[in-house]
Amino acid sequence: MGFILAIDQGTTGTTAALIDSKTFAFIDKANLEYPQIYPQPGWVEHDLDAIWKTVGESVRKVLEKNKTSADQIVAIGITNQRETTCAFNTEGIPLAKAIVWQDRRTGDFCQELKDQGKESLIKEKTGLPIDPYFSGTKMRWLLNNNQDVKKAAAGNQLKFGNIDTFLLYKLSAGASYATEASNASRTLLMDLKSSEWDSELLSLFSVPLECLPEIKDSFGDFGSTSGLDFLPDGIPITGILGDQQAALFGQAGYSAGDMKCTYGTGAFILINTGEELVRSSSGLLTTVAYKKEGQLYYALEGAAYIAGAAVQWLRDNLKIIPNAPAVEALAKEVKDLVEMENIMMLPFFTGIGSPYWISDAQAALVGLTRDSGNSHIARACLDGIALSINDLIEAMGKDSGNKVKELKVDGGAVANDLLMTIQATVSQVKVIRPKVTETTAYGAALAAGIGANLIKFSQISELWKEDSQFESKSDEVEFYQRKAIQWKATIQKLFL
Repeated sequence: MGFILAIDQGTTGTTAALIDSKTFAFIDKANLEYPQIYPQPGWVEHDLDAIWKTVGESVRKVLEKNKTSADQIVAIGITNQRETTCAFNTEGIPLAKAIVWQDRRTGDFCQELKDQGKESLIKEKTGLPIDPYFSGTKMRWLLNNNQDVKKAAAGNQLKFGNIDTFLLYKLSAGASYATEASNASRTLLMDLKSSEWDSELLSLFSVPLECLPEIKDSFGDFGSTSGLDFLPDGIPITGILGDQQAALFGQAGYSAGDMKCTYGTGAFILINTGEELVRSSSGLLTTVAYKKEGQLYYALEGAAYIAGAAVQWLRDNLKIIPNAPAVEALAKEVKDLVEMENIMMLPFFTGIGSPYWISDAQAALVGLTRDSGNSHIARACLDGIALSINDLIEAMGKDSGNKVKELKVDGGAVANDLLMTIQATVSQVKVIRPKVTETTAYGAALAAGIGANLIKFSQISELWKEDSQFESKSDEVEFYQRKAIQWKATIQKLFL
């Protein structure tokens, strides 16, 4: 039996998954978390050495769990947290902590660009608003503020990239320095029509072209493993996608009109628009879904920065739950929604993404009384996640001209039946959960399968299987209609 190894490098941990290379059945996974680093308010960093360590350990773990030899791996697919910015040298040694996509340190520079009237230029070229979320501002910050990065750039030793580029470089012992179009489209530096680095944007952000990787198709030859202690040499790396694009792929969303929502650290809705580059008028992003045989395929995306991270905050900061799944039982202790009438969590710990784009917004917990307890906070957390995503669903409906009626979901939080029911009720949609909820890793495996000619696009939809559906609760619709109005009014009052 042969396997495809999917490496899913996420915001809080790394997952290694094994997929049967013939049937494309999802066999098993292993996940390892690593620390989040918060040096200053609004700053979020990752230790690239710690990330690389979790890659090797998660691969070893999934192979050992399944008594599988690494020699049985026929191809590797990579998917990754996007926008998170890495700086390393020609030896693959990190020069700085990675600046995470949630990091807001470049807010002042973003405002300068807006004040200079650069927003329309940047949005026209990239499909993205000016926001600290994206990689270009982070690269500029590193070049201006990190002496090791400055020195490496001066000596032509600097390698910039997102996580996909760093992992590919390490897996190939430096032989492959590349990215692909879905990741490159998140940098503010790539022209959305040509999928090439744009000289005007590079000049605007003061990023040297020679410090950037080659942009390739999403499927095909990315090189092979070399010099590793956890995998043999010569395993081809044949597919790379950004995490949200991989999740869309894992949900069989390779055709125009296909849509999914991933509940991870943040929450992200993507709708495939095919070869058509659609501009949003509702605060959504225009981005690359994937690039195949030189042809770009596009998507509209809505990004909520905080979803599962809000539950982690309950666990790690408030310490009212022992683990993330426990939030469901705690929230269910609220027996009457009347108790929640004025209680609301706005989980904007790292600003607001789509559709408002308010980089300096902060989280708020409002409406508590002396009778409020941990269960009310837990329920407000789930409500806040669902209401954030509802804003994205409404924006999708406005841009498409059609009300969203059903939503394919994936990610760790979709195991929470209560959250899925709240989402169905808030948004008046049918929520559909697949059998394989690790769709990000699965999408990376499918990408690798296509790149290695092990599967065709036409076969992907046959692999997707439904697990369960969640319908709106009719007796709670009126409550959540009021809550949605209250939600928008509170955002308006606090941040606009």
